[in-house]
Amino acid sequence: MKIVVIGGGAGGSSFAARMRRLDEKAEIIILEQTSETSIASCGLPYFIGEVITDRKNMQVASPDLFKQLFNIEIRLNSKVTKIDPQNKIVTINNEHTIPYDKLILATGAKPFVPEIKGLENIPHFTLKHLSDADKIKSFIKEQNITSATVVGGGFIGVEVAENLNHLGIKTSLIELSEQILAPVDIDIARLAHREMRQKGIELHLSAGIKNISSDKIELQSGQSISTQLIILAIGVRPETSLAQSAGISVNERGAIVTNEYMQTNFDDIYACGDSVAVSDFVSGQSVMVALAGPANRQGRLIADHIAGNHPYPYNGTQGTGIVKVCDLTVAFTGNNEKQLQRNNISYEKMIINGSSHAGYYPGGEPLTLKVLYSKEGKILGAQAIGKDGVDKRIDVIATIMRLGGSTTDLRDAELCYAPPYSGAKDPINLIGMAIENVRQGLVKPYFGRDFADMVVLDVRPSIMYEQAHIKDAINIPAGQIRNRLGELPKDKPIMIHCVKGYTSYVVARILAQYGFENIFSYAGGWTFYQSQLQD
Repeated sequence: MKIVVIGGGAGGSSFAARMRRLDEKAEIIILEQTSETSIASCGLPYFIGEVITDRKNMQVASPDLFKQLFNIEIRLNSKVTKIDPQNKIVTINNEHTIPYDKLILATGAKPFVPEIKGLENIPHFTLKHLSDADKIKSFIKEQNITSATVVGGGFIGVEVAENLNHLGIKTSLIELSEQILAPVDIDIARLAHREMRQKGIELHLSAGIKNISSDKIELQSGQSISTQLIILAIGVRPETSLAQSAGISVNERGAIVTNEYMQTNFDDIYACGDSVAVSDFVSGQSVMVALAGPANRQGRLIADHIAGNHPYPYNGTQGTGIVKVCDLTVAFTGNNEKQLQRNNISYEKMIINGSSHAGYYPGGEPLTLKVLYSKEGKILGAQAIGKDGVDKRIDVIATIMRLGGSTTDLRDAELCYAPPYSGAKDPINLIGMAIENVRQGLVKPYFGRDFADMVVLDVRPSIMYEQAHIKDAINIPAGQIRNRLGELPKDKPIMIHCVKGYTSYVVARILAQYGFENIFSYAGGWTFYQSQLQD
């Protein structure tokens, strides 16, 4: 059997290595149009920022390794210019052809570069390949760059901005929407905004570019940004022109359509990775998710299907991801509020402010955790931000989601505990308990910033109240509440807040048992409320 793989990235390489482990006799050829393959693409921003200093570390697996260990031939600089599905032939560089029995499309995605007036006036780059990073690094050094602008606030844009700032370059980031990091909701993104600004990165949100002159970018707002260099990180589009010209089915966004075994409309042609439409694990909608993890798993799945090795279907993509934002980490899984609203999926939410480990053990870091769920307790998505412990909390929730668990499983999860690593009640348990309190009708959470027609009850210590408080808030410290119930009206909604959200819940339960009915507890407390006032 002769197998041809188009594309030497995560999906293509994963398939080829797995296929060889299952079939020693198959002839496997990887055709890569660039001069590089198996590059650690996610590390490119850190290579630019000289956090990763050795270029050799950016090469995950060399063509020599593939040949020696796997007996797989990788042909670099081999651009496939035509696929003939009927005769099972691919054409390389418009010159010669190769027949195949099975064809794997792992063509990935390409950076999106919109038409921007005057873009040619300032040196600009995109970042996808190691060669792109080489050019950027050389330009910064040779031109002694002191100011740079990143256009786009996605993963790559945020990481590049952080790393340019790390080099001591005055860095600006322009984002057309109201927030960076679209996979998370704006309430979580605001914490990342604050972190980047505190580190000296200039954020321009809800900002469109009007024109670019020889030394500055003029925004639609009239504001201008002086810059010597532009990095375009606006997003990616599926690289499927080759597939489309061969009659391979794509959706309205140009992503390749496959069945559950990653087969295209031609049985002997499979596709995986960033160029493929997948089913969203939560909504079931067709989506395109450019992440290395799903690409690797899809490649492995295809190999098992071709080899007949207990083939199994691809059961959707959760979109689990993580990104470093200066000293913070942001992670997420499942759907965010915008996605749920777009797909008309009703949901509830909960936010808590926890700690990375036991509060009495030195070095604990604040951690904000948000979970979206259905009234029945199905977990629809989760997001977290903090300095430490973010990844493991989202990984736990992502796993519970994948296994069909519910919010009660968050409450009941038995997780490892020792003071340096967690609390006896992990933030996973705490948010599960908070959700169950809501589902049982014990408390009503509040998330907004508008308190019109509400009595705001601040139950923090008086010294905190005196330092800063919500306008017109009444201060009754939690320990005094039972003796001062007469100061509170029973005919108006009461919104209670404390520092982090737990004490306000306790007070809400006290009031409820003394006949107060329209009571709300501010999720995340004063700490979270303050974080939402930055933008």
